[in-house]
Amino acid sequence: MIGAVVFDVGETLVDETREYGTWADWLGVPRHTFVSVFGATIANGLDYRETFQVFQPGFDLASQRQARADAGLPEWFGEEDLYSDVRPALTQLQEQGVWVGIAGNQTVRAGGLLRGLDLPTDFIATSDDWGVQKPEVEFFHHVIEAAPCPANEIIYVGDRIDNDIAPAKKAGVRTAYIQRGPWGWIHRNEPEVSELSDWKIQSLTELTEIVSAENG
Repeated sequence: MIGAVVFDVGETLVDETREYGTWADWLGVPRHTFVSVFGATIANGLDYRETFQVFQPGFDLASQRQARADAGLPEWFGEEDLYSDVRPALTQLQEQGVWVGIAGNQTVRAGGLLRGLDLPTDFIATSDDWGVQKPEVEFFHHVIEAAPCPANEIIYVGDRIDNDIAPAKKAGVRTAYIQRGPWGWIHRNEPEVSELSDWKIQSLTELTEIVSAENG
């Protein structure tokens, strides 16, 4: 039985091409160069934030976010940054009677942007709201507390093994690994994908068939 489906944000719902492009501009490096180093950082198993250190040693993401905001260039995403399958999939899941949530490692500002999109969801929360970030298992305890069903009836959907699939599984939540975005493509053949994810999908609309099969 599936009673709830909860989604990660970056590269699960939101295409982050725009955001990382603006970071390259902020750092004063070509976008292609920034993206190439970003991919190499992920492929080498490093925290993606190490990318910034390559171009600006000592870079502090939080303070630089504030500096961007002060300069009138805050983080931003809108309707055009959503993947095309987001609204159809979320709508179909709600029509199936499934509780739909969004919970990711995002700032308070990003949470406001998500709520402003008026997505077909029952719940939206960010790591800043809860004061705990993935991959801490406590993050997923908050997800379980918010959902109207037991952990084993929740699917958490994400593009990362380290931040999404592994800790969600540890918390007793079922998992769907979506193969898109840098992490989704670079790690798609890692053994952990098969070992830790209940489903591997390439489109969010596949979830409606999964729910139908599970719920009969």
